[in-house]
Amino acid sequence: MSSLRFGRPSSFLITKGALVQATYATFAGWDLARPIGENTRRLRNANYIGAPSNGWLKNFAKVITRRFDPQGHDRPLVELAKCGCDVEVWKPLLLWHMTRTDPIVHDFFVNWLFGQHSRGIQQVPADAARAYVKAFVAKSLPRDERWSEANLAASASGLLRMPVEFGLLKGTRVKRFSAYRLPDESFMYLLHAVLEDTGNGRKTIDSPDWRMFLMRPADVEAEMYRLHQFRRIQFDAAGSLAQLTLPCKSAAEYARRLMS
Repeated sequence: MSSLRFGRPSSFLITKGALVQATYATFAGWDLARPIGENTRRLRNANYIGAPSNGWLKNFAKVITRRFDPQGHDRPLVELAKCGCDVEVWKPLLLWHMTRTDPIVHDFFVNWLFGQHSRGIQQVPADAARAYVKAFVAKSLPRDERWSEANLAASASGLLRMPVEFGLLKGTRVKRFSAYRLPDESFMYLLHAVLEDTGNGRKTIDSPDWRMFLMRPADVEAEMYRLHQFRRIQFDAAGSLAQLTLPCKSAAEYARRLMS
């Protein structure tokens, strides 16, 4: 069963960016015994992440509520933050989880940004990102709900900030691709998560989700062979067949192993 559970594309969410550090700090202080509403109220009242203003905190609480399901699908993110998981390991997991609910963020990373990288483009043009957002909104929303020109520009800017937060791009005004590699523990978690979605080894290798980390199927397969050599997974591929055995039954179980 696919983990994707898209809602409507939201300019509010993408203009806020990924908010990596604030999300990590929020989840580190999350109370998993309480529902999301109580947690966001406590966040707003106590401001335990040191937000700059009440208005910023109010909007950030809305982002958390609309982007995540901390007690359900996204619980491993919370548990890992609470146990002090290395942020560099945690960040790729955040990207994968946040793309489960937002169709434009998912499409931007998996199709548009990966497409730019595949064509050998080094400098990512802001005008092209704005054209991408305009085209996506035109095919996704009714005419009377399409975003204004100012909103399109702000949304494109927000989307381009996200890969910088995750280390895929670098730069401020001019953004260029970085030399990026998934940490091993992040790759292992994502292997479990993607296998849960696909159900078999070959589909796991070919999953479009790897593109959000600028990886082609050949790159994924090479990493899997490397981990097999270190006896971290069992993997063998021949043509269209691929045998993959992972150490845990789920990504959530693997996350708990990382905490131990």
